[in-house]
Amino acid sequence: MTKSIHHKFFLPHPPEMVWDYLTNAELMAQWLMKNDFQPIVGHDFQFKTNPIPSLDIDGIMYCTVLEIVPLKKLSYSWKAGPGGGKITLDTLVVWKLQPNEKGTDLLLEHSGFSEIENLKLYEGMTEGWSKNVQKIADRLNAKYGTAQI
Repeated sequence: MTKSIHHKFFLPHPPEMVWDYLTNAELMAQWLMKNDFQPIVGHDFQFKTNPIPSLDIDGIMYCTVLEIVPLKKLSYSWKAGPGGGKITLDTLVVWKLQPNEKGTDLLLEHSGFSEIENLKLYEGMTEGWSKNVQKIADRLNAKYGTAQI
């Protein structure tokens, strides 16, 4: 019973602009969480937020950059748990960018929700990713308008 989140978003901006929001730590903090991300394969980094006891996570996501294909694909592991080094969520996040004549299709797959205790996180993150990617769209639209291609 492994579950995966699949989303497809359209952003009316070129892949370069969208890519920046996926790979620049300061920009990522604006739409997702504080982090120490670096676009280097093998780099271990963390996303940090407040603890969420109802989801049994301490607010730290432990991640490793697994693949980077500039302007096309980014993947990283995404692990979390209740604290004390215990990991109860061990998942994979994959972003794919596909340019088109009007902007960029942004595809997200967040896979590996395999434990029963991951179901609340799965449900929360399914909606959460949509809300967070909307923040990227809002920032890009505010900064550059909606017709960049």
